[in-house]
Amino acid sequence: MTKNETLDAMLAGGVVAVIRMKDVERLSRVVMAIREGGVKCIEITMTVPGAVEIIAGMVKSVPPDVIIGAGTVTDKGTAIDVVTAGAKFVVSPVFRPDVVSVTRAAGVVAVPGCYTPTEILSAWEAGADIVKVFPATTLGPKYFKDIAGPFPHIRLMPTGGVTIDNVGEWIRAGAVAVGIGGDLLDKKAIEEGRYEVLTEKAARMVRNFKEARG
Repeated sequence: MTKNETLDAMLAGGVVAVIRMKDVERLSRVVMAIREGGVKCIEITMTVPGAVEIIAGMVKSVPPDVIIGAGTVTDKGTAIDVVTAGAKFVVSPVFRPDVVSVTRAAGVVAVPGCYTPTEILSAWEAGADIVKVFPATTLGPKYFKDIAGPFPHIRLMPTGGVTIDNVGEWIRAGAVAVGIGGDLLDKKAIEEGRYEVLTEKAARMVRNFKEARG
C-alpha cells in the first residue's frame, strides 16, 4: 500500500483506533473484532512496552485491509524505528519537524499533534498529511469550525474527547477523521473476552461517522 493509498483509506474509514495493550494475543483479537465492525486503522502507541516489535509483528499478521500505524512518536529515532517496523502512519502528540521529515522521507503518512493555530499551520507547511488536534477534549467541535475559516485546506483529526455518540459533531464541524480509544475499546469487555461488544461498538462508530459525512 502506497502512502497515497494509506491516506485515502484513512480518510475513507475516518476512524483511528488508539490502542494501548501489551498482550499481543488479546491485541490481535481486538483488532479483528473492530475490523469486523469496520474500523481498520490501528494506532499502536509507544507507551506500550515493546511497541516497535508489536507493530512489526502486527504488520505481518493482519489482513491487507488493516492499516497499522504508530502513536505517541516524539523523536526522530523512534520515528525511524517504527517506519522500519512497517508502520503505515506515524502519529505524535506534539509537532516535531524532524519526526515529520523522517516520516515523509519514508513515504509514510505523517500525523503530528498540535493545539494552537500557529502550530497547526506550521505542521501543515512542514508536510503533515493530517494534523492531529490534541488534546481536543478542552477545545470541542466549535474550535474546528473556527480553524476551518482561515485554514479550510488543512485536514484535522481530533483525539481526546471523541466518543461513539459525538463523532458526528466533530465531522460536521470539519474534522476529516477522528482518533478514539476508551469509548470504542471497552476495557471490561476485553477483560471478559466479549469481543462481540467491540464489533458492535465499531459498527456503530462507523455508522455515525458515515451519517455525519453524508
